[in-house]
Amino acid sequence: MVRGKRGGVLRSVLLLGVGAILLVHLCALLVLVALRWIDPPTTAVQAERRVSAWILHKPYRKQYAFVPLRRISPNLQHAVVAAEDGRFYRHHGIDWHEVQTVVDEDLNKGKLGRGGSTITQQLVKNLFLSTNRSLLWKALEFTLAPEAELALPKHRILELYLNAVEWGPGIYGAEAAANSWYHVPAARLDRDQAARLAAMLPSPLRRRPGRVNWYSAEIERRMEEAGW
Repeated sequence: MVRGKRGGVLRSVLLLGVGAILLVHLCALLVLVALRWIDPPTTAVQAERRVSAWILHKPYRKQYAFVPLRRISPNLQHAVVAAEDGRFYRHHGIDWHEVQTVVDEDLNKGKLGRGGSTITQQLVKNLFLSTNRSLLWKALEFTLAPEAELALPKHRILELYLNAVEWGPGIYGAEAAANSWYHVPAARLDRDQAARLAAMLPSPLRRRPGRVNWYSAEIERRMEEAGW
């Protein structure tokens, strides 16, 4: 009898867990569909940074101005794709070729290394999750990315990402980054400036545009290879 009760409790917990996961995905999908037309006023990562600053009693000044893709320099668009997701226009949210490469590298090293996330995965992380790198968060990111690709066209995914991504303490999006680091609007970023901003993305709270010479040169090389 006790064993039967335990089994019933376990089934109830599993059903609640599955129901919660389905609810999360349904809510996320509804938001993603709405984002075809609505620009997000904030993101989960922005909220995380504000709460963290409040808890640690640190000053926090948010700089965030959403601009359409046509007002973001093609130099920056190309640099970010070249740096973060060279197969962006060829995959459907998950770059299985890159996943295999990362898995092979991790097996050779015997430990977890770089994430290999696509721009779409990074977008859903910024919008809905946080900077937390737990396996649960990674699983949600991995499963939400294909939903984002179903709900949004590629140009909108790139537009949302370039406006949501973090580019320094309290600096979010291309317009704020261009103004903060180069005192120009995002539309006027030149090739070198764009490559340097793209080179910051793996570690935006630590890196500075003037200290990423090697990586920004590599990004420009990738842009040339892609015909940009």
